[in-house]
Formats: sequence, structure tokens, C-alpha cells
Amino acid sequence: METNDRYSRRGFMKCSVAAAAAGSLVGGTGRPVEAAEAKAQRVFPRWRGFNLTHFFTKNSDQRPHEDYFRWMRDWGFDFVRLPMSYETWTEADDWYKVRESTLAKIDRIVEWGRRYGIHVSLNFHRGPGYCVNPPAEKKSLWKDAEALEAFLWHWRLFAKRYRGIPSQRVSFDLINEPSRPDERNMTREDYVRVMKVTTEAIRAVDPQRLVIIDGLAWGRDPVPELIELGVGQSNRGYDPMEISHYKAGWVNGERFPEPVWPDAEGKAHKWDRKRLEEHYQPWVDLARKGVGVHCGECGCYNKTPHAVFLAWFRDVLDILTEHNIGFALWNFSGSFGILDSGRADVDYQDFHGHKLDSGLLALLRKY
Repeated sequence: METNDRYSRRGFMKCSVAAAAAGSLVGGTGRPVEAAEAKAQRVFPRWRGFNLTHFFTKNSDQRPHEDYFRWMRDWGFDFVRLPMSYETWTEADDWYKVRESTLAKIDRIVEWGRRYGIHVSLNFHRGPGYCVNPPAEKKSLWKDAEALEAFLWHWRLFAKRYRGIPSQRVSFDLINEPSRPDERNMTREDYVRVMKVTTEAIRAVDPQRLVIIDGLAWGRDPVPELIELGVGQSNRGYDPMEISHYKAGWVNGERFPEPVWPDAEGKAHKWDRKRLEEHYQPWVDLARKGVGVHCGECGCYNKTPHAVFLAWFRDVLDILTEHNIGFALWNFSGSFGILDSGRADVDYQDFHGHKLDSGLLALLRKY
């Protein structure tokens, strides 16, 4: 496999910073991103793309489609985040018994990324000891040494498997959406410690691998304590939840008021463009300190009126783009996606047997 220092972890970071300063990074519009335009984020390319959920839970459909990569490339996108559950490649009740057939399917996604020029970010959505979604893990990644050792073992497994593939092509996003710190389940110090030891374990196997960590409070809050570790950080594009998760059962979205954007009179959620800008300002500040920042998940559940969704999402994307922060929609196909999203108020376009939300696609391509 390739071992070119230009695409090593440190080489990738240094070259990206230098390229941005020289105005040579190419943004989603196909034109150079000038230094003055890239106001904050100057480490990563402004990756734009989608999450693919084929390995999201142990019951997910593990049949990814090569066509998705071809269509993404043809539409100008260059990023796939792959949220994965370790349960898809392990046998039940045995953290260390690996199912090679599943790992081979993940290999195929990495290869399609190479073939179509799309960066693949591998993420543990469920790792040994933690998942943001139920059911809770039997042991805690933050408190139990046994869970942490299993977590490290699995990341070493991926580090060995993809050692030599340049970070331009593959990154590791360590764990999805750590919760808000508290004394009982996870303190801020717990999170910093686990992210440090995991990064060190990966680098002991593959010193050049690009590592990304999610912000605390489910991706909302940056972690400046990890700046010196030299990792990227990932945020979210879901606030206010009253818009992005309206009627979403897994967050009790049925209790949310009818979505509006902006909420100029403060009757629903009290968010507007100004509050959005304030919400992302800590991430802008982090990026200005030389940290690579990317929005690993964003978008809107299919029960929010389409016009409200697009109006709000336009502001989200506009703010991210202003600071040269890329994004990945959750998901490509499904209730948040551009294909087969199941919205009742969209005039879908037929696209190779799929229902395409051409309005959402046009908005994404604009940014």
C-alpha cells in the first residue's frame, strides 16, 4: 500500500495548512479557497458528502452500493462517513471473535473511495463500552478497564488493516457523539483520557493515520484539551432539534412544536441566524487555533416541512461554508437523505429507480 509522507498524518496536516494559506485548496465550488475566504478552518479540505448506514447497527443492511459512490462523485461530493457498530463484525457476546466477512465489506467501501476519489471516515457508532443509542453497553468505556481494552483492540485491528493507506483517503473517527459529561457516567477528564490513549494506540500501529474525535454533548462542544494531540474534531448540524428532529421518536420529537424558521417571535424554539452563528462560534475559535474541523452529521428528519427544512439548512450550510467547514448529511438514502427519504411534501424526481429530492441535492451542491 502507498506510504507517501505527503499523505501521512502529520504530512497531511502540514500540507493542508500550507495549501490553504497559499489559496490552493479546492472547495466544493471547484474554485480555489483563498486565505481570506477560509477564515477559520485551514487544516482539512472542505469535505462534503454523506453518512452511509450499512453497518450502523447489528441489524443494518450490510450491502453497500457502488452506484452511490459514482453518483456522489458525479455530483461533486468527496466524503463518506461510515458509522459502524462493532457488533456487525463480532460474534454475539464475544468482543474478540471477529467475523472476517463483514470486514471484507468495509474493505470494499474503502476501495470504492479510492476508485471514485472520495475520502472515507471510519467511525465507531457503537464501540465496546459506549453507544449514544440504546441499548446501553454492559460495561462502560469511560469507567471499566475491560471495555477500554476491547475498544483499543478493535481500533488496533483497523489500524493494522489500513496501515499504509494515506490519510488523504481514510481517517478514523473514534467514537460517535459522547454525551454531556457528568460525574456518574463520564467526566470530561474521562473523555480526554480515553481519546488520548486510543489515539496513541492507533499511532503505535499506524503513526501516520489521521484521527478525528467528536465534540462532547453529542457533538456540540469542542474539546480544546485535545488540541496538542493533533487530532481533528467533528461537530453536528442538528440544532435546533425542534427543526432537525421534529416527530423523531428516538428523541421524543412528537412533543416539539410545529417547526418554523426563523423563530422571530420566540414562540417555538427561539433560534434564528444570529443564534446559529453564536452556536458555531466555539468551533470557529477552535479552527483558528489550527485544528481541523468538520461537521460529521447534519440534516433533518422527514417530518419537518420541506420548505422550513431547506430555509434552516441553508443558514447552517452558509455558516459552515463561511468558515471553510465541510459537512456530511445523515444520510444518503433514507429519512434524512436525498434518496428515498419518505417526505410527504416533496415532488420527487425518478432517479435510477430511486426517489430523488432534487431540491435538497441542489442546495447541497450550492455549498
